[in-house]
Amino acid sequence: QVQLVESGGGLVQAGGSLTLSCAASGSTSTIGDMRWYRQAPGKPRVWVATISASGGTIYHDSVKGRFTISRDSARNTVNLQMNSLKPEDTSVYYCNTYSTRNGINFWGQGTQVTVSS
Repeated sequence: QVQLVESGGGLVQAGGSLTLSCAASGSTSTIGDMRWYRQAPGKPRVWVATISASGGTIYHDSVKGRFTISRDSARNTVNLQMNSLKPEDTSVYYCNTYSTRNGINFWGQGTQVTVSS
């Protein structure tokens, strides 16, 4: 079992920056890629960015060049540095990973990011 706890959300003006963090605990030696998703009110949850265990990264086109995902495997944390924030980035942001043993997905509780115009 893996527990994920996000932090760092808040209210920021358009053009500003925030850094989200996700701390993993439990059976962390078995986790694979770590991802960030987001969900705006009334909309489905969508993928934002992924970082592999080896540090490879991929991003949704809507955040490419503005967001940076990073991973500290020693501390079992993953961060999402968000720059040049836009009102459309307003969402609850969720951390996600999975077990490489059985494929079970794990989710954090989410952290709210609100970008005012």
